[in-house]
Order: sequence, then C-alpha cells, then structure tokens
Amino acid sequence: MGLSEFEIKKCEKAINLFMEKNRPPPHVRKELDLGSRIKDQSVEVFEIRPWWNDPKKIVEHPIAKATYVKTKKVWKIYWQRADLKWHGYEPYSEAKSIEEFFKVVESDDNACFFG
Repeated sequence: MGLSEFEIKKCEKAINLFMEKNRPPPHVRKELDLGSRIKDQSVEVFEIRPWWNDPKKIVEHPIAKATYVKTKKVWKIYWQRADLKWHGYEPYSEAKSIEEFFKVVESDDNACFFG
C-alpha cells in the first residue's frame, strides 16, 4: 500500500525544499541535475546526467532512498553501494519524518550519498 494523499503532499513539499537548496545552478543542469520520485512508500533522490560517451542518452544515478514503515511510523534510510543494491545508511538508519531524512542526506556525514 502506498502513501496517503496527505503523506504525498508532505513529501512533495520536503522534496521541493531539498531541491531548491541542492540543485545545481540552471546553466549546469544540462550536464548535472537532481531528480526525485515518489513510488509506493518510498522517496528516491537521484542524479541526472548525460551518458559519458553518448550525450544524447540521459541516465539516472541513485543517491538516496527513504521508505516509510507505517507500523513503526519511521522512514528507513538507504544508500546505493557499488553492488547496485540499497543498503541501510549508518549511523542514521531511520528518520522520524521525511524532513529529517532530507537533513541526513544533506549533511552526508559518511559521504555515501554525494561521495
């Protein structure tokens, strides 16, 4: 079961604030940009850039994911490792709100999200 309409609106607001603060300047966005999506109970953040040897091909590189666990009322925080699988982010494996998730991603204490 996906997020409720209220939860989706709350996520969209948090996403917009995060993007305002972290997207590259407009003149750079053809070469590097940030994107996001809400899918089922998850919010994903990813880089958007041209393929290295074919600039006409646009690719997405996952950065971070938060999945809402309704029974616990927490957001599980994940990052994608080189094995292309999502792994729990330590030491902050959970957030109490979507806003807290974005604060963790922004601070990136372990350089897992933005390197």
